[in-house]
Amino acid sequence: MKGILALKIRKLHCRRQKGEQPRLMRTQVYAGEALARYGFPGGHPFSTHRFGAFYKEFEKRNLARRTTVVEPANGDTDLLRSFHNEAYVSLVRQNSDRGFGLLDRGDTPAFAGCFEAALTVCATALAATEVIMAGETEAAFVPIAGLHHARRNMAGGFCIFNDAGIVIEKLFAEYDLKRIAYVDIDAHHGDGVYYEFEDQPGLIFADMHQQYIYPGTGDADETGTGEAAGTKLNIPMRAHSNDADFDRGWAQVLDHLKAHKPEFIILQCGADSIAGDPITQMEYSPASFLRAGKDLARFASEFAGGRLLALGGGGYNLTNIGLGWNNVIEGVLSA
Repeated sequence: MKGILALKIRKLHCRRQKGEQPRLMRTQVYAGEALARYGFPGGHPFSTHRFGAFYKEFEKRNLARRTTVVEPANGDTDLLRSFHNEAYVSLVRQNSDRGFGLLDRGDTPAFAGCFEAALTVCATALAATEVIMAGETEAAFVPIAGLHHARRNMAGGFCIFNDAGIVIEKLFAEYDLKRIAYVDIDAHHGDGVYYEFEDQPGLIFADMHQQYIYPGTGDADETGTGEAAGTKLNIPMRAHSNDADFDRGWAQVLDHLKAHKPEFIILQCGADSIAGDPITQMEYSPASFLRAGKDLARFASEFAGGRLLALGGGGYNLTNIGLGWNNVIEGVLSA
């Protein structure tokens, strides 16, 4: 992200650093050029333009006056090892330095600087989590995040490191939470979260995703294994599902959360489930994203001490990114 948009973000941060006191806000939004760097070159659908599309609409709605805008965070490589194994972390660093190579079986290429860009995503999601747990805000939104396909030992689906997985591990290990909810409305199944916590009863999982597309997982009978049986909810949605279909699936999600009463809620709100995405066939409108933000904020207030972390996820139609993600923020603010 360059030019006027970057300059406006810098000015906003500078005003606050010089002593301009924002009103007390319940939601923090992480924005800055460092997040925008996570994107693949050469006309790839997961491009570096995605952050700018989000922030342009954010600014149009004047949401900076209703939220606290925070710079992306820097992070130490050690945070990656809470989820990913050492061999994979080393592979990403090596291919990032080389500027080429594959990080999975074929659809996630390395690019120069991808290690640092992906580390920033994870560090920012983790920083947002720490602020929420410290009680400095109730909710936080990280637009370039929710990289839900990455596994402990490999990338997947344009996702290099799994920031949601790192956050979940942090909440279990350092904050001693017993029940963490992960809710995913991206068109693609969050396999990197589901399978890596499939046997973990403390991870309350709910995922609405288009059936029969990448990664081809998330059948309705996948409900968790061992002691975690019944803690996972997968809802495969038919192609061309609309807002009425969303409402029916969403009611199941809310019932699932209510039954388990999580202490922290993570929302992955990939905008590729909105009608017009170039690589999916879902037909939600942005109104469903407004509902998701509002309902989860209300649920978080009732059961989780208000603790809600929203991660942008996928989405390859730039207009939909702006509308969907900002609707999530609007929903949280209006809850």
